[in-house]
Amino acid sequence: PVSAEKAMVCFGSMFVELPKAKTREMLRQDQEELDQEINNLRKELRVKVNRLYEAQGKPELKGFNLNPMSAEEMKLINRILEG
Repeated sequence: PVSAEKAMVCFGSMFVELPKAKTREMLRQDQEELDQEINNLRKELRVKVNRLYEAQGKPELKGFNLNPMSAEEMKLINRILEG
């Protein structure tokens, strides 16, 4: 049994018992790094797609440079729609 102060974390094929605060911080940090990597890949993809279209002699895609709304923006939109 795991105590209320610790959490079991899987690293590859090994489980390690760590303090919950440390585990939460590790997960938060990993998520931030993943989000940053995803955003960088999206930016690179836009550039590569534009180069491809340019090489094919096609016009640039319209609306391809749009950015998704943030969670805060979505909350505001939902409030407005609810009345």
